[in-house]
Amino acid sequence: MRGDSSRTSSKLLKYLLVLYVAGSLFYSTAHLLGLFNAPNSSTKRISPRSTDQVSSVSQLQQQYLGSQRVTFDTSNDLSLPEDLVLSKVFSDAMGPSKVIPYYFKATERFDQEEVTISTLVTHNRFKVLSRLASHYKGPVSVAIHVNDDESKQTILRDLHQLYEDNPDMGRYVDLHLVVDKFDRQFNMWRNVAKFFARSDYIIMLDVDFYLCTDFRQSLKKNPQLMDVLRSGRGAVVIPAFEFIQEADGEDWRLFPTNKPDLMDIVQTDKIDMFHRSWKRGHGSTDYEKWYKSTEPYKVVDYNYSYEPYVIFKKEGTPWCDERFIGYGANKAACLYEIYLAGIDYWVSPDDFLIHQTHHYPEDTRAKERKYNKKLYDYYREEACLRYARMMVASGDWQTDRADNVKRECAKIKGFNDVIAKIQ
Repeated sequence: MRGDSSRTSSKLLKYLLVLYVAGSLFYSTAHLLGLFNAPNSSTKRISPRSTDQVSSVSQLQQQYLGSQRVTFDTSNDLSLPEDLVLSKVFSDAMGPSKVIPYYFKATERFDQEEVTISTLVTHNRFKVLSRLASHYKGPVSVAIHVNDDESKQTILRDLHQLYEDNPDMGRYVDLHLVVDKFDRQFNMWRNVAKFFARSDYIIMLDVDFYLCTDFRQSLKKNPQLMDVLRSGRGAVVIPAFEFIQEADGEDWRLFPTNKPDLMDIVQTDKIDMFHRSWKRGHGSTDYEKWYKSTEPYKVVDYNYSYEPYVIFKKEGTPWCDERFIGYGANKAACLYEIYLAGIDYWVSPDDFLIHQTHHYPEDTRAKERKYNKKLYDYYREEACLRYARMMVASGDWQTDRADNVKRECAKIKGFNDVIAKIQ
């Protein structure tokens, strides 16, 4: 009799356990689909929707439209829907888009003066992102573009598998989704990654670059560069390199990890500045000077095509102009506006990055560069006039903060004549 009672209790416990598991699965699925209004939008993990369900952007917006709100610390505690706030934050981008911040949220906590890698990643570079997380072991804020088409479920499934395969992704990476039908909105994606970064400083990095040295330790040992960053008036350039033969850049495990070893390869002419055929892109770093330098130095030969990889203060720095869609001038425009804002570029003497060989769709790049070149010409004139007017109005025009605007914008025909009339 006692044995029968024990077996009955055991069956009852198993039955209750099955009900609990089934209920948990139902709640998780319902939370993802928006059936319940979850009060917390920063859930660490969200299960993907079933593979047979393909939603439009508007449907996806409704699925994720819960009770998430942004509260402003005012006397009236103003509270607005998160979707409304984000639609304004990224209003210059093509839309409709659905931005889902912290789709995965890193569990590690870091000092505010850490440097967050701010980057963007597409489906074909997921493995490179995973490798970066394990190598850096520091905060990463990444925008992931999810195409709103039949590939969406595959992208989400592979993304979840990435987190299952590498625990470092869950520890270090804040991941934000951008779901829409618009490819290569690189500057909008950069802004998403920067906006949700959780430290005082970021490095705007392309995921294909391998971190050969520990620039975080270099900064800690160099009070001059840290003072530059804290002031908000300087950004630190990490010089970028590329192997001449693409095959030499495929195995990151063979890359040099200190400056003397790098210099040995430089002497053999097997490696050079990144994109050496387009010297305007990185030439202002002055690689010949860097080879001999043991101290940080200021970039003095800036040009508007300069697009180095830089560490800078998140707060108070300009955002990337989201009108640049596709390849060409998009990152240069980000760096141009940072420069006009009165932020100088300082080169780290011992740190460097190396590009991991990655093949690009050259036909697409050539067409988009042509369109973006025209946009960039107009944009530079607009940015120069905008910053000049702001600095005149704020009383900064006669200070050193305006030096970069005066020097760079004077190259634009008619600029000085216009400024003379508004002073």
